[in-house]
Amino acid sequence: MLIVVGASIPFYIKGGFFSGILQEAHGMLFDIAIIAILIYWLNDRGRTRQRIREYKDEIDDFRRWESEEAAFRTVGNIKRLNRNKIYNINLVNCYLAKTNLSDVNLKGSNLNSANLSSAIMVGANFTDTRLNQTNFENTNLNNAMMKGSFASGANFKDAYLIKADFSDSFLIKADFENAYMMESKLTGCHLTGAEFKDANLYKVDFRGAEGLTIEQLSEAKSLYLSKFDDDLNEQVMELIPELTG
Repeated sequence: MLIVVGASIPFYIKGGFFSGILQEAHGMLFDIAIIAILIYWLNDRGRTRQRIREYKDEIDDFRRWESEEAAFRTVGNIKRLNRNKIYNINLVNCYLAKTNLSDVNLKGSNLNSANLSSAIMVGANFTDTRLNQTNFENTNLNNAMMKGSFASGANFKDAYLIKADFSDSFLIKADFENAYMMESKLTGCHLTGAEFKDANLYKVDFRGAEGLTIEQLSEAKSLYLSKFDDDLNEQVMELIPELTG
């Protein structure tokens, strides 16, 4: 065998034998690198899924627990889920009073009966979110996006809702008593039984709203520059013109 290999060396060199081996070696290293990257990606994805599961489990652990610690831990998990691009979160009956959730994204989440009183939620995204019976009393929701939300029976007493967008939302029997709603948008909303006592409705857009009556509007603090459908606008100008000036 040694004689055969020795006699064949000139042919190996001349025929590019070693060059072929190096090419095959480089191809093998490339395949190994691809496999290693794939394994790392799968492991990292698995770890991410596990962390997300842990964040959600911890939210479940603190559900219905009304304490500062529960609120603080839940907020932390919401923000971690957002960083992982998770926005649809189950927050039913969660206690989040006096927390800071500005710019948080809760699109499509369920916050039915949650307590967010006195929270700061400037610019928060509640698009298509369930907010039935949710407590937003004295909460700062300026510039919040609440399009298509389901907030029947929600408590917005004393809330700051400047430039909030509620368009196409269900706000049946929602309570906006003494709320600051300047330049907010309620176009296409369902407002049957909604309460606006002493609410500042300056420049609020009510066009296309359903279930809104002159009786509801007559209890507001101001309707200056608010926008209504033609028939309701005529009633406002005829029956409560003092609120439009």
